[in-house]
Amino acid sequence: MYQTKLFLGLVLGLGLGTALAQKPKPVKKQPPIQLNAQQKLEYTTDVLGNRILDFSYCGYRAGEAAIPNVPIQIRVPVTKGDATARIQAAIDYVSKLPLTTEGFRGAILLEKGLYEVRGTLKIKASGVVLRGSGIHATTLRGTGVSRDDLVTITGKNDQRIEKAVPLTDAYVPVNARVVHAHASLQPGDLVQIQRPSTKAWIDTLGMDHFGGGVTALGWKPGQRDLYWHRKVVAVQGNELTLDAPLTTALDQTFGGGTMARYTWPGKIRQSGLENLRMESTYDTKNPKDEDHRWTGVTLENVEDAWVRQVDFAHFAGSVVNVQETAQRITVEDCRSFEPISEIGGERRYTFYTKGQQTLFQRLYSEYGYHDFAVGFCATGPQAFVQCEAHLPHSFSGGVDSWASGVLFDIVNSDGNALRFGNLGQNGQGAGYNAANSVFWQCTAALVQCDQPVLAQNWAFGTWAQFAGNGYWEQSNEHIRPRSLYYAQVKERLGERFPEALMPVPTEASSSPPVNVAQELTQASLRPALTLSEFIEKASTRNAIPVETKVAAVDSKTTPGSVPQSAPMEIKKGVLVRGEQILTGRRQEVPWWNGSTRPQGLKNVKPHITRFVPGRTGVGLTDDLDVLTDSMQAQHILAIDHNYGLWYDRRRDDHERIRRMDGEVWAPFYELPFARSGKETAWDGLSKYDLTKYNQWYWNRLRQFADLADQKGLILVHEHYFQHNIIEAGAHYADFPWRPVNNLNHTGFPEPVPYAGDKRVFMAEQFYDVTHPERRKLHRAYIRQCLNNFIGNTGVVQLIGAEYTGPLSFVQFWIDTIKEWEKETGKRVTVGLSTTKDVQDAILQDVKRADAVDLIDIKYWHYQADGSVYAPAGGQNLAPRQHARLLKPKRSSFEQVYRAVKEYREKYPNKAVTYAGDSYDVQGWAVLLAGGSMPSLPPIADGAFLQAAARMQPVNLPENGPNQYALSNPALGYILYNDSNQAISLPVQKSVTVTRIDPKTGQVRGVKKSDLGMLDLPASQGPEVIWIRFQ
Repeated sequence: MYQTKLFLGLVLGLGLGTALAQKPKPVKKQPPIQLNAQQKLEYTTDVLGNRILDFSYCGYRAGEAAIPNVPIQIRVPVTKGDATARIQAAIDYVSKLPLTTEGFRGAILLEKGLYEVRGTLKIKASGVVLRGSGIHATTLRGTGVSRDDLVTITGKNDQRIEKAVPLTDAYVPVNARVVHAHASLQPGDLVQIQRPSTKAWIDTLGMDHFGGGVTALGWKPGQRDLYWHRKVVAVQGNELTLDAPLTTALDQTFGGGTMARYTWPGKIRQSGLENLRMESTYDTKNPKDEDHRWTGVTLENVEDAWVRQVDFAHFAGSVVNVQETAQRITVEDCRSFEPISEIGGERRYTFYTKGQQTLFQRLYSEYGYHDFAVGFCATGPQAFVQCEAHLPHSFSGGVDSWASGVLFDIVNSDGNALRFGNLGQNGQGAGYNAANSVFWQCTAALVQCDQPVLAQNWAFGTWAQFAGNGYWEQSNEHIRPRSLYYAQVKERLGERFPEALMPVPTEASSSPPVNVAQELTQASLRPALTLSEFIEKASTRNAIPVETKVAAVDSKTTPGSVPQSAPMEIKKGVLVRGEQILTGRRQEVPWWNGSTRPQGLKNVKPHITRFVPGRTGVGLTDDLDVLTDSMQAQHILAIDHNYGLWYDRRRDDHERIRRMDGEVWAPFYELPFARSGKETAWDGLSKYDLTKYNQWYWNRLRQFADLADQKGLILVHEHYFQHNIIEAGAHYADFPWRPVNNLNHTGFPEPVPYAGDKRVFMAEQFYDVTHPERRKLHRAYIRQCLNNFIGNTGVVQLIGAEYTGPLSFVQFWIDTIKEWEKETGKRVTVGLSTTKDVQDAILQDVKRADAVDLIDIKYWHYQADGSVYAPAGGQNLAPRQHARLLKPKRSSFEQVYRAVKEYREKYPNKAVTYAGDSYDVQGWAVLLAGGSMPSLPPIADGAFLQAAARMQPVNLPENGPNQYALSNPALGYILYNDSNQAISLPVQKSVTVTRIDPKTGQVRGVKKSDLGMLDLPASQGPEVIWIRFQ
């Protein structure tokens, strides 16, 4: 019988000449790992103590316990229609049960049949398991056009970290579990160990620059810090033993490391998902449709959790997404079929981890992109054991920077690559994607194994084309042990956890006996057992109980009513909800730029239509409920929203080049139009169809508008974004209306006539509605902008951000709106936000002026000297280009007041807002002039805003400089005084005088006064005085 080679320690003796025999024998270099005579693993360390990691600490309970079969506590019968509420009610019921001594509450059983789910099922408590009745029995189908996760297992991100202390070790090698620090720690304490990313380390790696003399994407100090979460299991003096090894060396030469105790009360444990099929609906007419579910299950702020025996189908992003706050997770016996999405970045990262101590075993994936993927600076260890990717579109391995301690053990990429190497600028400057990582008995079209400076990557028994300067041993050979992971588990934990691999039923001898040859010949008539088939039968090897007599969840679910604010409307020229004028800041959304890495999430503005697959939070996919709550807390009244300048972050380089692939970088600024799934646009994804709309984009805007109506906020909806068609050529490169990016024959010239091979001047053509195809597309798009918000009141419709275009296009825009309003019988709040000449022309147009509800002063202003800065419309120049030519001066309180008041007096039934120069600091000028949406500080007394809504600007009897007033004879006055001149007012009633700090909104004092003359002394600085008649 053929014996698989003992891959290490065997050297074929060769006859040597007598001359050579007299020379000293060279010292035999020991391999990094080998089986000794007792069939035990032996490791060779380098001079600093580094060695191949022990990966047996990966997975549920660090491999020290099998995944349990948790008792069923409730079942959910199958019914027609959306089952989200009923399944969630069952989850919530079990989540409130007490924990057992083993840390479990119970399982929710989904019976045989199809469950349609329009929302997201959320497990937010420890010890809760969602279980189906089998992969061929129970189907959980995500319906609708939402991109939300189908299931989340998520605790709270409330980690509290104490002050860090430095580690005193000169050097902590790879695989170390012992460190030293002067810290008052006890066994059982949780600690975070941090390794800094210093300039010296980055320069030594060569990761500061990826070519072109441009270092924007190079690594920067502090941007690749590594973090491990560990438990202290022993303390002896200042020597601390950790519960799992470290995966990158800590070297004082490069900043050493620190340790900090932490607590994490909201982290959940012992929860899971198992024994069912999960799938997403999608548009069957579009093979690259993305308006459906992206993620099957996300695990976040959780440890000792699992996903097992689950089939997935049709998801666009990840079927399992393990976030960086998840640890000791097992994903096993799972398969992914028929993903539906574009082919490109952030899609089809099928089994994806950024966590620590994760185990992915016995997995099958087809037509993915990065099927088995490890994310940004994931510190592991991570193990992928017996996994197969069938015809993937890209490689598996590290997909971002410096994932350390990754094992690919019997991993097959059928038709693509496995990579532990330097990705360079790819992946937004990923550079080295893996360190101290191992390929073991892997197969792929190509295996890249590079050695990073100061680290190593190893490849043993690899079958592939080869690339890289890492460590290679016995390529194209079968090696022993067959699985490194299971050999390490056996040596650390004994025989309790036997190897669970698909068997290899035959031998591979080159000279078998005749009878064996005959047996093998007969066996060759049948297809070999596939890994997919082996996984499918997992339930026969490890049955999950589904028989139960427990009670069923109550099928009656009543959604709670959602409170609404009063409708937004214009009363006597003032924008109000109920009786109260709306005040607060107006915040724009980012146009471009961003990163999903930690440094890119600092000081970032919120956005409504920014999308990061599988991730929620500021700078990522904003949680709109959280966003609107924060707006209320920060006194932000409105989000001024326009679509993004371009979709993906590669274009942030401002190049005009056609991309060679769809390897797009997140965050994505989604655009209004749907991708067609056909042909290839300039960015490498499919072309747009301008007659179809991106449902996720429009649903997000609608969700925000719904929340705005609930919470008293405003969406300022810009229909267009002029930045695409003027200035830098890159602005136009990926623009959906450009002919190379759509299927719709928009008629713009190609190749693009870039001025000076750099600038773009496409505004005149874009705004020309005499072109029949473009006119039709514009008309349909404007109607979509209106249709999307039927039923919402808190939306102000503007023509577009940075609009300095011609009068003719504004006329067309208003005519389209009037036509829509007549057809539908609906009214929308139409704002006029243009250059002054165009604004005045529309307001003097008897056919169109009545369609305008709100005048927005943004692209002109009165300067402090009283002269007007008012660039003309239709000159094919952007606002900042006009500013460079005309060099405007700042405005002032007096001139902002003047601008708003002029329009209020001329058009008393229209609201006037001011978003021009100094708008954020001149809110009181806007209010005192009778304007709307003034940027004021919070005013605690709601009666003040109600009074302001019912007052009009007036001149005081002896109007001094820097003195302004609102008044209503029945209510009183609101005065603004920034003068050294006193104010005297005759009053016919008793009054209450409240002094308010205009910067903070805080009350400075309240007093009452009787009839007669009210004397107010000269101001010692700006002051608001509210006089209320009794």
